[in-house]
Order: sequence, then structure tokens, then C-alpha cells
Amino acid sequence: MADHLDAPGLMSPNGNAKTDITDIYAFQKPGDPDSSILILNVNPLAPTLANEFESNGLYQLKIDTDADGLAEITFRIAFTPVSNGQQWATVRRDTGNRANDDQNTGEVIISNAPVSFGSEALVTKQGPYKFFAGFRSDPFFFDLIGFLHNFQFTGSDFFIDKNVFGIVLEVPNHALGSNPKIGVWARTLLSTGDADGGADDYTKDDRMGRPAINTVFNHGNAKNVFNSIDPPQDRALFEASFESTLESFGYTADQADAIADILLPDILTYDYSSSAGYLNGRRLTDDVIDISLTLVTNGQITTDHVGPHTDYLRHFPYLGQPH
Repeated sequence: MADHLDAPGLMSPNGNAKTDITDIYAFQKPGDPDSSILILNVNPLAPTLANEFESNGLYQLKIDTDADGLAEITFRIAFTPVSNGQQWATVRRDTGNRANDDQNTGEVIISNAPVSFGSEALVTKQGPYKFFAGFRSDPFFFDLIGFLHNFQFTGSDFFIDKNVFGIVLEVPNHALGSNPKIGVWARTLLSTGDADGGADDYTKDDRMGRPAINTVFNHGNAKNVFNSIDPPQDRALFEASFESTLESFGYTADQADAIADILLPDILTYDYSSSAGYLNGRRLTDDVIDISLTLVTNGQITTDHVGPHTDYLRHFPYLGQPH
């Protein structure tokens, strides 16, 4: 899978599907090289596990502008509780040192944006920004059953009829920094309450950069540890285990070390001046599984025989209508 069902304790009674990241995407807006589309999907198998966004959580898209593994720009999305069947979102943009804080700070760029619970996409436009949040078709495509049966792929797309809750943000490229070569990752947080009479405190829940990193390379409690740390810690804590996995597929120690250095830290590299896809950002139609299978297995397995879905929209918010 990309990042589905890997949030801490998700399958336990206290697990929270609302903040479990399934995928992130970053790509140049079709027909407009001066704008980019950022997508953060959560809540796998929606609405089975949850049917709204987490009002006691925080959804973040983080931008690294200087390749140091830290965010210099963060977009933060917070949601109200559901009332009378409606939920509303506020989007903030934060910069500088505060971009790495686990707090809901920053300039408001989108306010009072309605969440779409039906098939109609309710889009909010304020200034140069455009925003959508709501129930959508899961854009990810993968033969999950074949993967779970020791890579015996049959071309059956497990996600063809599945849904997620999607967050889509259209931004002018200048809002991503002056250097077009950036890094993008997502982080979700859960509120631990107001401990000191001020703003809520938050604890880290899930994170994702490139697809399939945590789900493929980490097992058991290692997934939870990976989600709880920030990208600058990735290599120190996980590079050795990544290299071991790669060597099991026939790579030499030097080759495994070089590939692990590419995969870690877990940040999606994106040049917003280019419309090319993965590994430059990630478009909805990019077959990231075939690329990843070929890389990880040293060319022993090159495809799961599954291709892109046919319900993506050609216009904002790009995610298909929910099933």
C-alpha cells in the first residue's frame, strides 16, 4: 500500500482513522505552470472506519525549501466538529521556525470552507488559493492481495471501489518558496488538550513523504516509531534496516547504502517548475508501485499489473467522486 492503515494503533479500539494518511501528491497545476496542487488523503476505507475529519486534530502539509529535512513553510488545516451534518475548515500558512512547531499557528489563507460529505465538490477560493476537503474516491491503485501473498500479482486493484477523505490545496508557486526544488511531506497531529490555559498541545500521529516507505520497509512497532519522528531522524534510526531489506533482494552493501540515502529522509522531492511526475512530485496517474517494485526488488519484479483509475477529474479538486 502507499501509506494506508499504518497510523499508530489504528486497528485498536482507540485507533483514529480520521488522521491516518493514505497518500500525498504534489504536481504542477495542469495548464498553469505558476501554480501547484497539493493533496493529502486520509481515512482509508472511508466511511467504514470514520465519516468525518478529526476536529481534535491538525492536518499539515510541510515544505522543505533548502533540503535540510526541516519545514520552512507549513500549511495547517483544522476542522470544526460536525454540527447539523456540516463541518468547516480553516487553512493557515506558517513560515520560519514556527513551521516546525506542533501548534496551530500561521496566517489564515482559507476560512469557513465547507466540507463535502456528498458527491458534489464544494470548492472554496480565497485570494490566490483554492481549497477542497471531503469524501472522495481513493485515487491509489495497487494489487494489495497479491502483495500480501508474496508478490503473486494478478492485476486485481483492491482500491478500485474504495474511498478516502481528501484535502486538496491549490497554491501559487511563490507560496512554496523562491527555490523551485522543494521537499513535501504530510504530518497529522492529535490534540492532547489545553495544558496551560493557551493553545492546544498536540502529539504526532502519522506522517508520509514518498509512497510505500513505511508500509514496505517497516514492520510491527517500527511503523509507530517511524510515524513519531521527524525526517532529520530517519537515517540514524532506520537506514540500517532499510539497507538490510534491500540487500535481501540482491543489492550489494554499497548499492543498498546508495538507495537508502535516496529514500531517506522520507520526503517527496518536487521541482515546481517541472510538470514531470514521480520521482518529481507525484501525480494521480503516476504508477508509483511499479517504480517502487522495480527499485526495491532489484528488477526482479517490475509490475503489479494494475494501472491508474479512470475517474480522476480534469479540473480541481482532481479526485474522483466517491463510490
